[in-house]
Amino acid sequence: MTEIFGFDAFSPKEIAARVETVGVAKARLPLLSMLMLSVMAGAFIGLGALYFMLIKSDPSLGFAARQVLGGVAFALGLILVVVAGAELFTGNNLLAMAWADRKITTLDLLRNWAVVCVGNFIGAVGLALLVFLSRHPEMNNGLIAEEYVKIAAVKVALPFWTAFFKGVLCNVLVCMAVWMAFAGRSVIDKAVAIVFPISAFVAAGFEHSVANMYIIPLAMLLQTFENIGVTANTITWAGFFSNLVPVILGNIVGGSVLVGLVYHTIYRWGPGQEA
Repeated sequence: MTEIFGFDAFSPKEIAARVETVGVAKARLPLLSMLMLSVMAGAFIGLGALYFMLIKSDPSLGFAARQVLGGVAFALGLILVVVAGAELFTGNNLLAMAWADRKITTLDLLRNWAVVCVGNFIGAVGLALLVFLSRHPEMNNGLIAEEYVKIAAVKVALPFWTAFFKGVLCNVLVCMAVWMAFAGRSVIDKAVAIVFPISAFVAAGFEHSVANMYIIPLAMLLQTFENIGVTANTITWAGFFSNLVPVILGNIVGGSVLVGLVYHTIYRWGPGQEA
């Protein structure tokens, strides 16, 4: 058992070994299990985004307060994924470590990413439909719905490279949150490890592909719902995919390369050393 500064936590080198072991297990999940767990993760991240929107739509709060408090609320999504158990595309970019160590094949890696990404999409869009039908966005005199549409309109208008680099920075923080959650031995350990990196990426306005799978489709439904005063039809499926493609690519680079492969080089390629 390794103790760091008196706390019972796994060391970074031990985390690297755990990430690889879990990565192998994730890559070898049966197809149905992998798909169902990924649908759950898409819905979990959508719930985090829903929580974020409640705070973001409050005009009585200042900019920094809305961003930071909204980011803390958004962390609910990854806490649900990690603690309750689900398959999230952005977090699964860390499978690159098992791939680099030749414990899974390129086909295993791409199969997992493809299935999980599709499942996340189904879960996120399915939740968006349920939220729309529940008329939840009408709360706060329709300000929640207006916030969805406003944020989605900005997202679909992002230039390719801006969306890409926002995706890179987002998944560096998401994968660091997942990485640090592996250090914890309790639910509280994992939750604390997750909150700060996740709230940081949300507060900074970076781009998370799975969150966008929930926010943008819901905004498309809301923009034509006259009862809440949102009528601008500026958000389309074409705009959605023009955002999703660069964000997914950026998420892959941020999570797989800047976190997964960097830590693989430090701890798993050769003897490494314990920090």
